[in-house]
Amino acid sequence: MVDEELQKLIARRDELLKRIEAIETDYRQGLDADSEERAVQLENAEVLEGIGKAAVEELEEIEKKLAEFA
Repeated sequence: MVDEELQKLIARRDELLKRIEAIETDYRQGLDADSEERAVQLENAEVLEGIGKAAVEELEEIEKKLAEFA
């Protein structure tokens, strides 16, 4: 049972790390030269910021739980 919980935590941690990395990659790409596309990107940036913040918070909780297994 403990092994199963540990594996689930590790899998979720890996998913969150990939999500955070994808968000950071998106930010590094910068804004498009086209003003309409740039406006869409700015709207999406607000959503990504929220998703990123939630992912980081969940990741911190998972890291705490994983530390208990160590």
